[in-house]
Amino acid sequence: MIKKLLFLILVFIMVFFISPLVFSQEIPLVLPKITIEAGEANQPQELVLSLQILLLLTILSLAPAILIMVTSFTRIVVVLGFVRNALGSPQIPPTAVVIGLSLFLTFFIMAPTFSQIQDNALSPYLAGSITQEEAMHRGVNSLRDFMFRQTQEKDLALLVSFANLPRPQMRDDIPTHVLIPAFILSELRAAFTLGFLIYIPFLVIDMVVASILMSMGMMMLPPVMISLPFKLLLFVLVDGWDLITRGLTLSFR
Repeated sequence: MIKKLLFLILVFIMVFFISPLVFSQEIPLVLPKITIEAGEANQPQELVLSLQILLLLTILSLAPAILIMVTSFTRIVVVLGFVRNALGSPQIPPTAVVIGLSLFLTFFIMAPTFSQIQDNALSPYLAGSITQEEAMHRGVNSLRDFMFRQTQEKDLALLVSFANLPRPQMRDDIPTHVLIPAFILSELRAAFTLGFLIYIPFLVIDMVVASILMSMGMMMLPPVMISLPFKLLLFVLVDGWDLITRGLTLSFR
């Protein structure tokens, strides 16, 4: 079920964001006729099909959350949140800007993986050369390769032990529902490590400003108010956004 959901999400991305066919060809607009009826099921298969459609629509409502958790979005948005807090300006840049930058950086970093999925899974499936199951298998495998490169062994070992699985000998022995939480844990660990490194220079500035204010007897003046311009000046002088973007991009294997 997880593989089918991931494949549907990847197909959506390929068709509406990556595939050039959407922009290079004019597709005639066909308005479908949609009717919703509640009738009596004559066969058990009809009820099972209706329940499957209902379950699929329910899961698709969670598709954005599932999509961002299996890509580089988690690490990027957490690091950018650390940057905003380290600067001492929790509202600048706005949350919408942080989310937008995180999304576009995610598309940039995931572009090779998405291109591989399009070439190996989506395009052959749309051409009718492979079946849906084969396309699903190829697309999920490409995404699994990306997650395996970012996941640490101890996180995989932790989740494998929780799942009571035998010691895996190769990547195919690790199911996707075990790989995804291990990947998320590794992403959070990497994001917090980068956030700690980002905090250090700004913490030094706060300590220096607080010491100077205390030595001058200005204990009632908030140090954050005085240190904020110096932190912004340091961030601009070292071209902080360039350094952070470079560090985030190079942190992915």
